[in-house]
Amino acid sequence: MARLRLLLLTVLVMAIASPAHASPWQWPLGDHRIDRPFDPPASDYGAGHRGVDIPGRAGQTVRAVAAGRVTFAGRVAGIWTITVTHGDERSTYQPVSPAVRVGDAVTAGQPLGRLLGGHPSCRRTCLNLGRLRGERYLDPADLLATSGSYRLIDPEGTPPDPPDLVGGDLPLDGPVTSAYGMRLHPLTGVRKLHDGVDIGAPCGTPVPAAGAGQVGRAGANGAYGLQVEIRHAAGAATSYSHLSSLAVRVGERIGAGTVVGRVGSTGASTGCHLHFMRLVDGRPVDPLGRPGAGQARG
Repeated sequence: MARLRLLLLTVLVMAIASPAHASPWQWPLGDHRIDRPFDPPASDYGAGHRGVDIPGRAGQTVRAVAAGRVTFAGRVAGIWTITVTHGDERSTYQPVSPAVRVGDAVTAGQPLGRLLGGHPSCRRTCLNLGRLRGERYLDPADLLATSGSYRLIDPEGTPPDPPDLVGGDLPLDGPVTSAYGMRLHPLTGVRKLHDGVDIGAPCGTPVPAAGAGQVGRAGANGAYGLQVEIRHAAGAATSYSHLSSLAVRVGERIGAGTVVGRVGSTGASTGCHLHFMRLVDGRPVDPLGRPGAGQARG
């Protein structure tokens, strides 16, 4: 009996002393790669790397690693940051333009916002993912590694080239409700070229720039409503129409992923959506890159 009591006491002490195993995390970006690993500082305020850097592209959707509740969405030292609390742990995401608000409950894999460029720890666009328990920083890779394989990128080697957003990707993840090409205009009934794509999204959704460039237009433009046009390299341009508000000014130089405004329904519009155009030498082309889709004439 004494031996049984000792055994039970030992098991109880081990159970109390051992922390509960945290559930695996989903990857917040589609790629399972780590550019820069966790490197905790020797002291609270010492140098180190308090998270992991996951390479991505500006404008890419950032998703919650696990179910939880948003407890912060704002700037930390000038960097847009989102914090999600999962029980006794928290995940942090930088730099991300928030699509959620404090108090929102989120599920694993739910979009939190759009990845921005310019994080100081990254040579290229990346997501800095942090993991905390109380005030203690932990390695996010310990949980990410259980949900899928990943590989480290040699920080001294050549990183993979990110996809070219100006070349075909769309700035929002919503459904394409009207494609580029000839159509009957829903308001006038006239058959004409639809010179971009319409992307369904709630009014107020932040709209990120599809690439770096200089703002050539920011204001009302007839049937397009509030419109922002960005001039990129080599005669390329993108425009964002029917916005409810503007976040940039003419002449401003911006990076890929910079929020240029918010989705609206200004101008000749039937509801909340983004009308996204891609232009080459001033002429519209299919933003989805399909050859021969309703070519512009003139």
